Amino acid sequence: MDFVSTRIITGDIARLVDFYERATGVRADWSTEDFAELRTASATLAIGSTRTVALFAPGSARPADNNTVIIEFLVADVDGVYRNLADFVADFVTEPTTMPWGNRSLLLRDPDGNLVNFFTPVTPVAIEKFAR
Repeated sequence: MDFVSTRIITGDIARLVDFYERATGVRADWSTEDFAELRTASATLAIGSTRTVALFAPGSARPADNNTVIIEFLVADVDGVYRNLADFVADFVTEPTTMPWGNRSLLLRDPDGNLVNFFTPVTPVAIEKFAR
């Protein structure tokens, strides 16, 4: 089995794709006007409009209703990401902070309210864990 992607359902796909393109620096590949993917070397973030939900099961997913999942991105310089997004992001939950497990993390909310964590390993153990 391979873990392929995480998908966000949104009521405004253009807005959310624009947010993630700017926040990550990754250009989205659009399959249709209702579905786009941001692909990195290790994972894909898929973004689908609410119109795609009916193809699976009507009402099975609701946009802007996530209170449990955090989408995480490993970055080279989390403080640089923070500076880059400071005038763009409306809701920073936590400014860059070094966590007890060795990552320096920036937690924010995307335009739909989903939690997003950008992090950089800073301790030797964390750096080794994420070495490529």
